[in-house]
Amino acid sequence: MELNKTETAQPQVVPKKKSKAFIIVLTLLVLFGGWFGLTKYFHGQHHEETDDAQVEANISPVISKIPGYISKIYVKDNQLVKKGDTLMVLDDQDLNIMVEQAEAALGTAKSNLAAAQANSNAANRNISSSDAAITTANAQIEAAKVNVWRTTQDYERYANLIKDHSITQQQFEQADAAKQQAERQLQVLIGQRNQASTQTGVVTSQSTASAQQIGVAGSVIKQREVDVENAKLNLSYTVILAPEAGVVSKVPIQAGQFLQAGQQLFSIVLNSDKWVVANFKETQYDKMREGQKVIIHADAFPSHDFDATLSSFSPATGAKFALLPPDNASGNFVKVVQRLPVKIEFTNKADPLIRKLRAGMNVYVDVHLD
Repeated sequence: MELNKTETAQPQVVPKKKSKAFIIVLTLLVLFGGWFGLTKYFHGQHHEETDDAQVEANISPVISKIPGYISKIYVKDNQLVKKGDTLMVLDDQDLNIMVEQAEAALGTAKSNLAAAQANSNAANRNISSSDAAITTANAQIEAAKVNVWRTTQDYERYANLIKDHSITQQQFEQADAAKQQAERQLQVLIGQRNQASTQTGVVTSQSTASAQQIGVAGSVIKQREVDVENAKLNLSYTVILAPEAGVVSKVPIQAGQFLQAGQQLFSIVLNSDKWVVANFKETQYDKMREGQKVIIHADAFPSHDFDATLSSFSPATGAKFALLPPDNASGNFVKVVQRLPVKIEFTNKADPLIRKLRAGMNVYVDVHLD
């Protein structure tokens, strides 16, 4: 009996075909990567970019120049104000009293000046009277001298006649008495003249003192006038005005609050100008120059190009202006790439979106090195 041999069938291995799609995708990725790298390389040769940049604007602080209580506030958060608008008013009762006191002191000083001038005029008149009295005394002395000379001549003549008994004793005694009376009268007049001279010196001293009092009174008046102006100036400070046109920041004060002199109340962001400060690495500084074209993209308006120009470079890195600048001479030194602030100004001032930019907004800066 023949046995049927069953042959076992062996599976045949079919070789896998290589996928052309994979090769194509890989080739495209390599080409794209090469193109992207070359594009970035050539772009980097003609551009410097940074996203470490913010919009800046002039911010004017509103400061109280005098201490006082807030009477009324006329603005609120984010309000648009014009230059000269009243922002708030402080209580002015105390300052009004100070103005009245200063004006009263000025009036007193003017009265003192008038009194000093009157005293000076009186002293001058007394000097004139004393001079006239001295002149009169001198004239009387001259007349008295003549009288003394005449009575002396009569006395000597009568003295000779009495020896011959040509006259009586009574006549001689009368001549002697007249001579003595004339001499005493001359002494009296000389004393009066000396007294008048002394009085003139006293009056002259009084006049000099009065003139000095006039000078002092004039100086006091000037001082009191300054006090009045200072009091009025402080009174004017009770009305706080907007220094420039702009937008008011948050107003964190309330009516009735007491303010110190020099205290910053809030700020006004001015609408007059905006610019960008970009902080470039020091390794990017080599080819950058003033006047180069800049394209700015704001995070708030990513699809809009703002045209600008590189305006100026900071004289020092940002670290040097920090509250605690680095001191590489102390401790271990670790090199850190520094950043240099660069000011960039918008060239198209008519761009309406510039007015929508706010200070502190983040922007992306692309400087064209060509």
